[in-house]
Amino acid sequence: MTDKKPHGLGRNASNYGDPAFALYLRRSFAKSMGYSQAMLDKPVVGIADTASDYNNCHRTIPELIEAVKRGVLAAGGLPMAFPTISICEPSLSPCSMHYRNLMALDTETMLANQPMDAAVLVGGCDKTVPAQLMGAISSGTPSVMLVVGPMLAQSFEGERLSACTDCRRYWARYRAGEVTDEKINTLEGKLATTAGTCGVMGTASTMACIASTLGFMPLDAASAPAVHADRLRIAEEAGAQAVRLIQNPVSPLSLMTQGNLDNAVRVLLSLGGSTNAIVHLAAIAGRAGLELDLKRLDALSEETPVLVDLKPTGVGYMEDFHAAGGMRALLWELRDLLDLTTKDLDGRTLEERIGDGSHFVDRRIIHARAEPVSPVGGLIALFGSLAPEGAILKRSAATPSLFETEARCLVFDGLKDLSDRIDDPDLDVTPQDILVLKGAGPRSPAGMPEAGYLPIPKKLARQGVKDMVRMSDCRMSGTAFGTIVLHISPEASVGGPLQFVETGDRIRLSVKNRSLDLLVDEATLAKRRAAWTPEPAPKRGWDKLVYDQVTQAPQGADLEFLRAAAS
Repeated sequence: MTDKKPHGLGRNASNYGDPAFALYLRRSFAKSMGYSQAMLDKPVVGIADTASDYNNCHRTIPELIEAVKRGVLAAGGLPMAFPTISICEPSLSPCSMHYRNLMALDTETMLANQPMDAAVLVGGCDKTVPAQLMGAISSGTPSVMLVVGPMLAQSFEGERLSACTDCRRYWARYRAGEVTDEKINTLEGKLATTAGTCGVMGTASTMACIASTLGFMPLDAASAPAVHADRLRIAEEAGAQAVRLIQNPVSPLSLMTQGNLDNAVRVLLSLGGSTNAIVHLAAIAGRAGLELDLKRLDALSEETPVLVDLKPTGVGYMEDFHAAGGMRALLWELRDLLDLTTKDLDGRTLEERIGDGSHFVDRRIIHARAEPVSPVGGLIALFGSLAPEGAILKRSAATPSLFETEARCLVFDGLKDLSDRIDDPDLDVTPQDILVLKGAGPRSPAGMPEAGYLPIPKKLARQGVKDMVRMSDCRMSGTAFGTIVLHISPEASVGGPLQFVETGDRIRLSVKNRSLDLLVDEATLAKRRAAWTPEPAPKRGWDKLVYDQVTQAPQGADLEFLRAAAS
């Protein structure tokens, strides 16, 4: 029996009140690009193109798309690339996170309303992968994820360097007076010397590993370096897989089961991965009607060891992880903790994907369960009077001696205040104080930037202070390190308790008790609340939509009207 459903260029016809004319017009315009009728009769694979001169991570995308097209054509499809928004962390104001949901909406709209039977999503830099997965789930278009891959580490003066953990390490040394102006200028050209995303287990690599765990791409695709020939072969296979999705459709939503979400959390924890991944994974889950419960994350963290020894919490780089066995080797070590019945886009179970244990593994990078980097996961959730809805601490990147701290706080009311005062030589601060930044959450004008890695005040850095307890309602780079509490929720801008913290107040942090408390009596807080006036709402555009609709960090900082109803 012939399938009568529209396919290829026959899908999603423009509406002029005359469907036959709409397809006639579409074909005639397509033929102006030189396509034969035989090509136009084929099923269509759309290719989301996020190349941009503003996005250094994505500079290999043109050749990746050519490889995808080879795979599509060889499998009998017609590849058609189309542009979407591209997001690069250093290139957007106020910050890239402010536009993740805009990219997701752009991607969803193009996937759902252009003529395509399946898609390949080409991304990589931090926010692009979650944005594309969010858009794919909401659109329902069968989609393959293809990441650009990590950059290579390069040798400089006897050590290996790769953005951005090394960027931050050297900048901290520069602030402390240990590195000269001449050397910091030289380092600018040595920290990121190849195409690709940051070469450590930052947000981009963490999200790539999560996407492969969820089944949106092969396991090896999570870690193959951007400039490796394997990356082009992976791209070609992504095109072929998209054609297989046309023949055997698998909706992105069908991959988002509770078991698969738990698997993704386990992988995040075992990687010592980025705190940002919690916000992104919560947003991806929210598009599927699931919830990433922070208390469940914390419970899983107590059962899941850190097994991967990469920067920022270890010593290796992503190229080492790939050569050490990559995701297959890691998942094999975790297999008794995982739901092995979850399936990928080809219908293979996770048990089938990880094989029989005969793979190679380098124990210097991927540890055995009996000899973990840490017996517990890298991330924990905190709750208390300062964070009624939760906060996050990356304990694998923190200083254990600071895990149980009660101290006076020094408060910065927004990013400008932080910038104006942090290096004041007369700043009243000691190494025992807690630095607090407020007014930088998802609803704030700052847009939830990676500002949670508050710099050590210069006067302390030059005394040799390397770490202090720091707290905020914003994020930090997955490449950063330190005893840093993030995503405090509700944020200050919506009137959460953080808004009413003042310099001189005392705060208690307890990793043991998973608690974060503001030690100020209710009568004092009531007076502060009564005197508070929220900032006015933006008047128009994307900023206004974010202000009206953005959720808090535990819900993924997505726009409320784009989230699915809870299942």
